[in-house]
Amino acid sequence: MTAEEVVMSAYAAFGAGDMDALAKLNHPECTYTMHAQHALSGQYVGFPAFLEGVLSQLDEAWPGFAPNIDKVVSNETDVCVFCTCTADGGLSGKAVHHFVVKDGLQFSFDIYWDSEYWGAHSKI
Repeated sequence: MTAEEVVMSAYAAFGAGDMDALAKLNHPECTYTMHAQHALSGQYVGFPAFLEGVLSQLDEAWPGFAPNIDKVVSNETDVCVFCTCTADGGLSGKAVHHFVVKDGLQFSFDIYWDSEYWGAHSKI
């Protein structure tokens, strides 16, 4: 698979709620960094840490949270996904997700978004 195909497969697994499939697309030492100022901010190493620290809490923090892909730009190793993230109550904001893919697996994932907006609307 190309880097873009790996990342799009990860979005499909996330959208389907298939965390086992999502985990298999991530390198064991993948780093995940949420560049923000709220309860889920920080850096996580390994999919289990990201699952526990972020993914398992998304619906509690922002019920109905969903990233909607607007555009994808990629090369052999890097994939940037431009998103409109939405949640219940009319929440909506732009985000950029940057992935580095190595050996057919996601090796790093950086999340950039309006942390002040999302932090102000977080339920945790």
